[in-house]
Amino acid sequence: MISVKEAKNLIRANARALTPVTIPLAAAAGRVLAADVLARTDIPAFNQSAMDGYALSFAGYELHKKLNIQGEVPAGAPDLSLLEANQAMRIFTGAPVPAGADTVVMQEKVQAVSGQLTILDDQLKAGSNVRLKGSEIKAGEQVLLKGQRLTPAAMGFLATTGVPEVTVYPTPIMSIIVTGNELQQPGKALLHGQVYECNSFQLRAALQELQIEKVPVFEAKDDPKTVKDTLQNALENSDVVLLTGGVSVGNYDFVPEAAAACGVTTLFHKLKQRPGKPLFVGTKGNKWVFGLPGNPSSVLTCFYEYVIPALENLMQLPPVIKTITATLSKPYTKNAVLTFFLKGYYDGQTVTPLDAQESYRLRSFAMANCLLCLPEEKMEYNAGDEVEVHLLPS
Repeated sequence: MISVKEAKNLIRANARALTPVTIPLAAAAGRVLAADVLARTDIPAFNQSAMDGYALSFAGYELHKKLNIQGEVPAGAPDLSLLEANQAMRIFTGAPVPAGADTVVMQEKVQAVSGQLTILDDQLKAGSNVRLKGSEIKAGEQVLLKGQRLTPAAMGFLATTGVPEVTVYPTPIMSIIVTGNELQQPGKALLHGQVYECNSFQLRAALQELQIEKVPVFEAKDDPKTVKDTLQNALENSDVVLLTGGVSVGNYDFVPEAAAACGVTTLFHKLKQRPGKPLFVGTKGNKWVFGLPGNPSSVLTCFYEYVIPALENLMQLPPVIKTITATLSKPYTKNAVLTFFLKGYYDGQTVTPLDAQESYRLRSFAMANCLLCLPEEKMEYNAGDEVEVHLLPS
């Protein structure tokens, strides 16, 4: 067995970014840029009115005081003729400021009578209420940098600059294999000795939070050839394969054997931790195989602690699981010299280990918003002790 720290270092050292792809902007939300994006044009592409009002030459206004109203400029208007110094033009938010004008006075601060405009704004200055050409960004400047995640605002900014497509790190193609003769699908009657299969449901839900959709699920009975053939097929069509069950040392645990038969190199198998001690992780070229334990709480814990770090590297994501320190609300005693990952609840100040920590129990996990990480060397924890807390995605 290796330590939790060693295992995570091995994953970080071996998980390399997937080959970037160029996709339409509309499909890129949440992805991470794999190349800088440069502006193709000045934005705004013209001097633009910031509000509804009247466009004018400020120098002409100072000279003439009253201005002749000459037509109007709606948003999207084509090229306009020159506005004379003694003229003003009705203009609307987003419309191009006509040639000869450099200022917009808001409509609430004017008086328009018989085609004559009187300005009532004693705070008006040259350039007021005009968005200058290129004031947002100029052609050739960097819009966004490589490594930036495309948030809603970033998506809007790219669209504003006219970018139709971007080069990003893709989401990995993933498969899930659930192993075990005892599994039954929800909705069907349980026979004696059967349990409902839940691991694929929680894993797919967790992957959807990372925008990894359409993950196929395969079932494999506890038979070495079946497990091997199912894994081989999944590896041919996936970047990452998640298996549940079959990774311990029982007579029906065939995942490590099947992985070796498929040419998978073991990165590690078995960790000094609870839950999830029998976790198996291996690689085949750039492909990854995670043999997760069968107990549902162990599956989800190992997903958050080991699969997500690999996915962060593959997709070049910023940290998905935030790590903080918090004060324990009550004492806790470990019963083994292992790193413990405890289901917990963080209220913004203190963190509480929940009841029902056994690896087969999900009820407490459904209430949890974090995992407490208690290192292997320390056994006794008192109320008020500072502990490491991993905040789960919400």
